Amino acid sequence: MNPSWAGGTALDPQTRSSSAIPALHAAMDAGITFFDTADIYAPTWNSYGHNEKFVAEALRTWNGTKDQKDKVVIATKGGIARRPGEIWGRNSSLDYLLRAVEASAARLGFDKIQLWQHHRLDPTIEFETQFENVLTLKQQGLIEQIGVSNYNAKQLEIAIRLGGTPDQGGVVSVQNELSPRYRHELDVIDLCERHGIAFLPWSPLGGSTNKAEVTNGKVGVFESIGSNYGISPYATALAWLLKLSPTILPIPGATREASVLDCVSAVSVELSEEDFETLNASLPESVPASPELLPAPAFRA
Repeated sequence: MNPSWAGGTALDPQTRSSSAIPALHAAMDAGITFFDTADIYAPTWNSYGHNEKFVAEALRTWNGTKDQKDKVVIATKGGIARRPGEIWGRNSSLDYLLRAVEASAARLGFDKIQLWQHHRLDPTIEFETQFENVLTLKQQGLIEQIGVSNYNAKQLEIAIRLGGTPDQGGVVSVQNELSPRYRHELDVIDLCERHGIAFLPWSPLGGSTNKAEVTNGKVGVFESIGSNYGISPYATALAWLLKLSPTILPIPGATREASVLDCVSAVSVELSEEDFETLNASLPESVPASPELLPAPAFRA
């Protein structure tokens, strides 16, 4: 996401080729095979899909073998509307989602999107109806697998009832916010573990504006424990997430090669139970739930 926001490294041709693309190549070289994007990740309303094109370019220009490239999964999302004047909204009507998926596939260069995720719920449409619209995308052969984003446990339970588990061709992933500073809807993780669904925490470091909270104040222990493993406090936060649940797959928004490799270092670390409990005891009181999730759609009567 970050390279395609206003001022991002993927916007200027020079930094795109010297920094942004090499950062993704460094991840691919390190064995990372999952990349998350969305149609909305763009600097302006009329540059929809900027980040999808960027990620597709990175994969296309990577010097990996065909076998290596075939193992890379690019996931994208849709359901957020953005209109002239930078007016943001939600749209989960079937017509909108069909057009969004077709446009994303064209930008990514895919006949069928590998993993498409319902980005935000539309408060104007009953929950069951909009998830049925998501199911239609797969039924029409436009996407291979279904993911959801910013769903609570009740919504996820209904989505599983309507569409099934991964083994049944249903929901395979949930992308909700989760980090040492933001810990809400943890019962969603329990559901994911029970049904074999991947949990993809967005903003796993707390977001770019709050990332420093991992290194000082109440959570300064991430820095001290991380030093014992030879990793940064940010990599320690990712290692904490990996320890929290076997279903968790963090998606940090690294934009530089050095940051990518720092994130990758977390994979080689398994925190001891003692260190994990020490980190848990140091966590600050969680921040309020994000207003992004409101208003929630109604359920069918």
